[in-house]
Amino acid sequence: MRQRVMRVAVMAVLVALILLATPLALGIQTAFFANKRDELERAALAAAVHVPPFVVGGHVELPPHERGIDVGAYDLSGRLRNGSGPRKADAITREARKGVLVRGRDDHQIVVAAPLSTKEQLIGTVRASSGTAEVWRRIVLAWLGLAGLALAALATAVVVARRQARTLSAPLEALSAKAGAVAGGDFTARAEGSAIAEIDQVARTQNTMVDHLTRWLEHERHFTSNASHQLRTPLAGLQLGLEAAVGDPGADLRAALTEALEQARHLQRTVDEVLRLARAAPLPGAPTTTRPAAEVVEGVERRWHGTFAAEGRRLDFVAEPDGDGLRIPDRTAEQILDVLLDNALRHGRGAIQITVREMGGATAVDVSDEGSLALDRRTLFRRGATTSPAGRGIGLTLARELAETAGGRLTLARSKPTTFTLLLPAAEPPPSHE
Repeated sequence: MRQRVMRVAVMAVLVALILLATPLALGIQTAFFANKRDELERAALAAAVHVPPFVVGGHVELPPHERGIDVGAYDLSGRLRNGSGPRKADAITREARKGVLVRGRDDHQIVVAAPLSTKEQLIGTVRASSGTAEVWRRIVLAWLGLAGLALAALATAVVVARRQARTLSAPLEALSAKAGAVAGGDFTARAEGSAIAEIDQVARTQNTMVDHLTRWLEHERHFTSNASHQLRTPLAGLQLGLEAAVGDPGADLRAALTEALEQARHLQRTVDEVLRLARAAPLPGAPTTTRPAAEVVEGVERRWHGTFAAEGRRLDFVAEPDGDGLRIPDRTAEQILDVLLDNALRHGRGAIQITVREMGGATAVDVSDEGSLALDRRTLFRRGATTSPAGRGIGLTLARELAETAGGRLTLARSKPTTFTLLLPAAEPPPSHE
């Protein structure tokens, strides 16, 4: 990652330097030659102005000029009268006889020729020239300076690219390490924030994904434990009932099958409730059936009556007058009461009483036995907390979750005698179709 970022940054800087340095180098070359031509033009014009009229065979005086420039005066015949230059006028010098300033190159020289006249009469030409070697020497020196600046810029770009690559790759490497930890099964690994907004957004998205994945896996694990907990007792009852009917030649098979069918329906309702609880979010529009609280509790009491009687314990149901007509979600209430009664059977003692009453516009169902509970109230409903060494710490947690999904609440009302109170919102009776 770091090497890739560095290569991209260095290549971008290199391309930019090439695109910038190439026209700049050409501009330097053009400017140096233009400056030299301007110098030669000034020298030629100065000589043309200051050279006095000469006659045939007369001496010609040339004004002083810069070093490195050859200046010569030619007559109309093309003969060099004074100064330095070719003895015979070249083509550029002869072109100046037309009365115009002429620029050009000849034999690795830059040449400028100007007409020489007096009293509006052309009497000769002035030729100024300089070798291109000196100009190229200056151009090469300027190019070397430009190349040095480009190399310094490239070196600076490498240093900056290395730091930026480290800045960019460090959070990505950390993010990759966290993702690898999650892939390895560590769902507590969370990506840390970054100073780079885009990478920080990716980290937040990954953390959100891991949170959702953790919740889904937790729901999956809870579904397995909840299903095994809720199906254990009904399946055992169904099996015992069928075995008793098969083992008794005089048993009423029709009654046994009817009871088994009722147990199977209850199992189906149990599976539906556990599946509903296992979902991360309830399905929209999922139907919720309600029945009178007394009717629901009576059905639960009938199913559990024989089990408690076999243990020599009494199970009573009481509906207070203000509880008549209150409706509750039947399937949810059945599952919660199954948990509370199973808990009372396994961990409580003495008689059990179920009471239905009205409490502040809600339906309250109390389940009490004659035992006592020493477990801390704050950990009682925590998954894994058990009311006795034989428990698995699932039932009460499941019962509270079921109550909360129905908009209700399950609490420990008293520790001695042990009393649990289930509060469910009172449901409206279904509309009558007349």
